[in-house]
Amino acid sequence: MRPVLRADRSERRQPEGIKADMSTAMVPAEAEVEILAELRRLRARVPQLTGALAASADGLVLAQDSAAAEAEAVAALTAAALGVAQRLSDSTGQGGFRELLVRGEHGYVATYAAGEVAVLTLMAEPRVNVGRLHLEARRSSLRVAELIEHSLGRRGPRAHIPGAPPA
Repeated sequence: MRPVLRADRSERRQPEGIKADMSTAMVPAEAEVEILAELRRLRARVPQLTGALAASADGLVLAQDSAAAEAEAVAALTAAALGVAQRLSDSTGQGGFRELLVRGEHGYVATYAAGEVAVLTLMAEPRVNVGRLHLEARRSSLRVAELIEHSLGRRGPRAHIPGAPPA
């Protein structure tokens, strides 16, 4: 595996149509280490995962645990898909974005909201138990959200997580 922390963010632009708090791009190194640890724990709980990526909603890599070298491209594509998913969810009256699942010929790509400003994107083998994937990923996305919110100095981070009960 090729874990990555603090990817160079100096040359990236915010994708159009995505509203995000740019401060997530600069979470402290301690938070990034904890986020990477959470990604590794998630991959241990769901062995069929082939990659895990935490990114800001605007497409900046926060941490990755994956052999794939295209983490930045996946994060940028996730931001674009997030924009469409948010609009689709809102326009159909389904409320705020929670998660997106894409099934391809060779497996799954799943994206979960991690608070208001970040996402968790996972790649999985086609034989993954999708129910287990959702269960474990939802837990990890809450943990990633808490880590980000705490690192940004916000109190009561669970109050900011879509779908979480008020703190």
